[in-house]
Amino acid sequence: MAKPAKRASRSSLEKMLEILDLFEEQESGWTPERMMQRLHCPRSTLYRYLRVLTNAGLVTALADMGYALGPRIAELDYEMRSGDPLIVRGRPLLQALMKDLPGVGLLCRYYRNRVLCVHQEVSDPGLRSGYERGRAMPIGRGAASRVILAHLKAGQLRALYEHQSREFQRMGMGRDFAQFEERLRTIREQGYCVSHGEVTPGVIGIAAPVQDSEGTVIGSLSVTLPGTRVSARREQTAIDRICFSARALCHSMRPSTA
Repeated sequence: MAKPAKRASRSSLEKMLEILDLFEEQESGWTPERMMQRLHCPRSTLYRYLRVLTNAGLVTALADMGYALGPRIAELDYEMRSGDPLIVRGRPLLQALMKDLPGVGLLCRYYRNRVLCVHQEVSDPGLRSGYERGRAMPIGRGAASRVILAHLKAGQLRALYEHQSREFQRMGMGRDFAQFEERLRTIREQGYCVSHGEVTPGVIGIAAPVQDSEGTVIGSLSVTLPGTRVSARREQTAIDRICFSARALCHSMRPSTA
C-alpha cells in the first residue's frame, strides 16, 4: 500500500520570509520569544535568520522592544515609486484625472489575494479613502478591489470562492458560486465597477482594471468621490474618463513594436 504523500517542506528562504510576514500585523515590536511561539522555530534557527535579515537592513533590533522593519524597506519603497511602470506611467494620468474630479485617485496592485494601494492623488483634502497607500485590503470590497476580482481567471475565482465563500456572501456577492460569478461577469462586461460606501462611508468608488500585454489583470485605477456631490450625469462622466485613463495606462505599459 502506497504511503500518503508528505507535505512539501518549506525552504529556508520561505521560513525567513515568514518572519517578514509577522510585521503585517499592527505590532510595535516582535520579541524573539513571540516570534518563536508564532513560527514554531528553534531559537538557534530564528537568530540565524534574524542575523541575515538584519544585515540586509530588512529588520532592525530595538532595545527592550524587539524587532521592527528596517531602513531597507524605505529604500525599496523609494525604488518602487521610481521604477514601477504602474506608478511611473499611471501617476501623470491620475494627476490629469484629478484636476477635474474632486476626490481621491488610486492606483492599486493585486498580489497574494489582496489589493494594495501603491499611489494616491488627492484633489479634495476633506475626503479620505480607506485605501491608504501601502495598506493591503481584502479582495472584493470596494470598486478598486472588485474590478480586479471580476477580471481574474476562472480557476483563480473558483479557488478564491472556495477559500472565502462566507466573506463574499457577507459582502452581498451571491449565495453561491454561480451568483458570485454572474455578478462579476456583469462588471467584466461593462468594463468598470461602481461601489457606494463599502470601504469609506458616504463616498462613491469608481474603478477600471489595469491589465498587462497578455490581458492579465495586475491592478486597477480608481477614483473615490463624495457621494453627496455627484449627480448621475457627473458620475457617468467620471466613469468614461476613468475607463479611458485605465485603457491609456494599459497601452503605455505594452512593449513597443518598433
